[in-house]
Parts: sequence; structure tokens; C-alpha cells
Amino acid sequence: MVAGEASGDLLAGLVLDGMKQRWPGLTAQGIGGPQMASRGFQSWWPSSKLAVSGYVEVLRHYRELVGIRNQLKQRLLQDKPGVFIGVDAPDFNLDLEAALKARGVRTVHFICPSIWAWRPERVEKIRRSADHVLCIFPFEPALLARHGIPATYVGHPLAAVIPLEPDQAAARRALGLGPGEQVIAILPGSRRSELKSLGETFFRAAARIQQARPAIKFVAPAAPGLKSAVEAAAAAAGLVYGLQVLEGQSHTALAACDLVLVASGTAALEAALFKRPMVISYRVNWLTYRIMWPKRLQPWVGLPNILCGEFVVPELLQHDATPEKLSAALLEWLDAPARISAIQTRFMALHHELLRDTQTLATDAIEKVIQA
Repeated sequence: MVAGEASGDLLAGLVLDGMKQRWPGLTAQGIGGPQMASRGFQSWWPSSKLAVSGYVEVLRHYRELVGIRNQLKQRLLQDKPGVFIGVDAPDFNLDLEAALKARGVRTVHFICPSIWAWRPERVEKIRRSADHVLCIFPFEPALLARHGIPATYVGHPLAAVIPLEPDQAAARRALGLGPGEQVIAILPGSRRSELKSLGETFFRAAARIQQARPAIKFVAPAAPGLKSAVEAAAAAAGLVYGLQVLEGQSHTALAACDLVLVASGTAALEAALFKRPMVISYRVNWLTYRIMWPKRLQPWVGLPNILCGEFVVPELLQHDATPEKLSAALLEWLDAPARISAIQTRFMALHHELLRDTQTLATDAIEKVIQA
């Protein structure tokens, strides 16, 4: 298995649970993170090595990434696994899967690349690379079938992990927060590059809110190895009180909060599954933006908006990702209880749509690939 960054590590860990139940003697190796390691996964390289996004950012790490992929390919071809499962990280995994598939290794790709959002040309690479695709959104298998790619909708694993009705009171007790306090969660991303791009801006937005409403509290869960960087970004922004920087515990923070400021990605979907109103933001290198923006196929970037098919929550991207605009959008939520109630109802319906027995469905599909 190969999983990139924190979200891929989490998703792969959940699937490993199902596979280990089916095959207690399973040996799983490759590239992974702490969630996979807790299931007995042996990491030859940490998943953090793949936590790079954007054209320019990838170029800076290109030689290292290609070196890792070539070493991994040789190792897997010398000792062929029963199946290779690439978890997300399509720019790394699809080329690796294509090389393995060409040499007779069965390949599964978990999480369909977002060909429905941008870069539709990748569908040909998916066909060359994957014997089967595990899809986390219900519309994806039919889209892949039109291109002759076998796929199975397995639901979104996070929909089974996150309760339909999160226990906010318990989460607040765990973090030492009072039941009547207003709490905003700050999630600037799990990659160091995202934190560098968005961290200080997010905390400057929080500082502006704090000036307007001093009683508001903030919680900021930090990805593994990034707590000191998160603390430094908050200090640089002048947010010196009313903030808890957590080591991990993103789900506790999302359960405890009333509102979320979040980088676009899996964390935005997690916030939706916790039924939290949010403001989504993102910023990349200017050249990456100029290359990527014309290729988008939909007007939305955030997963909650994509899945709902409309702007149910604000998106402030690139030049609009300023402390002034972010803080204003967050304060608008706090002053709109009817709007909050409506979005919670919408997110509950979305949760039910994504809730499936992912572990069993994914393991069934993987077993059929191995048997074939």
C-alpha cells in the first residue's frame, strides 16, 4: 500500500481494519503514516514524504519523489505482492500502478481521482493503471464505467467514523471548554506547504475576530510534526490568548467547535460530516494557480459544495484569502442562526448518502481482484 499525507493515512487505516478481519495473517507494507502503523503496517518511507501539492511545489521535490517511486517499484517487482493498493496521491500512485500492472501485479486505486472536477484526461491513465477503483462518492462508478474501468462505490470511510450526531459537550469537556462558549476551529491544512501558505493568514483572521469578540475561543489541531509550526504561525499573527493548539485531535476539535475555518480538502468534508458551518479557503503558488484554474470543470473547489452542487458554504480562494474577508465571512455565520440550522440539515442528508459499510465493501472488491 502507498498512502500520501494525513488524510490518505486515515483512509488506508480504516480499510486495513477490514482487510485484517478478513485475513488475520495479512502482511501490509509500503508507504504509510501513524494510523496505518497502529494497524501493524510496515512503512518503508513515511507518508509525509508524499505530502506535496501543486505543480511548482512538486517540482521542488521531484527528484526525491521519483527516487522513492523507483526504489519502491523495484522492491515490489522483486517480491511481488498479492495486490497493490494505492490510496489517493494519484500523481505518485498511478504511474507506479501502471508499471506494476504491466508486470502482472494486481492493482487497486482507492479514491477516484477527481476527473469530474479537473484534468479529465487522467481517465486514460486510470485505465492503464488500475484493475479496480474504489470510489467514495456515489456518482463515480458510472462515470468510470463509461470509460471501461471497473469500480465499486464503497461510501466514504469517514462517514462511518464520524457519528451522525457528534457529542459536542463531551468534546468540550475533553478540551476544557465551557458549554456556553463560542468556539472556532482553525484548520489550515495537514501539509507543511499548506501551513506556510495559509497558516498566518488564518490566524490573522482569528485575531481580527478576537478583537471584535474577545470571548470567542479558538482550537487548532496540528498534523503530526507540525505543532510548533502552527504555534509559530499563530504567534506571528498576534493570536496570543484564547487559542489551544492540539497535537492531532482534529475530530475532537471539530466536534467541540461551532464554526470552522478550513483549507479545502478532506478536512472540509470532515467538517461537513460534523455538521459544522464553515468557510473554505485555499492558496497555492501563483504559477500553480495559473495552470490549474483554467482546467477546472466545476465552479466549486470545496468538497461540501461539490457534493451539494451549489455554494452552501463560502469559498475564499487565492487573492480572496485575506484576513479581512475570512474574518467577515466567519462573523456572518455567527450572526445567522437560521442559516446554521439549514446547513446542518443539509449536511445530515449528505452524511446519510455517504454512509456505507466501507470496510466490508472495499475488502469484498479487493478480494475479487486478488481472486481474478
